[in-house]
Amino acid sequence: MRIIPAIDIIDGKCVRLSKGDYDTKKIYNENPLEVAKEFEAHGIEHLHLVDLDGAKSKHIVNHKVLEQIATKTGLQIDFGGGLKTDED
Repeated sequence: MRIIPAIDIIDGKCVRLSKGDYDTKKIYNENPLEVAKEFEAHGIEHLHLVDLDGAKSKHIVNHKVLEQIATKTGLQIDFGGGLKTDED
């Protein structure tokens, strides 16, 4: 079994929602790259990254967060949220 941590992003920040309700947003960290680097430092190799702004607006919003984590860590990233077309 492989445990893969997830980072959910709203407004470029790490958040958690309760039961998918955007009104229950709780910010856990202002810097997703910092969180990803902490995971990597603890031996994590895979990361699930979710653009909640993108999921809500139906197009990728937090692409810069994805780019930062992808270029500044060695993590293998599974990305979701706002991917609707081949162009996305």
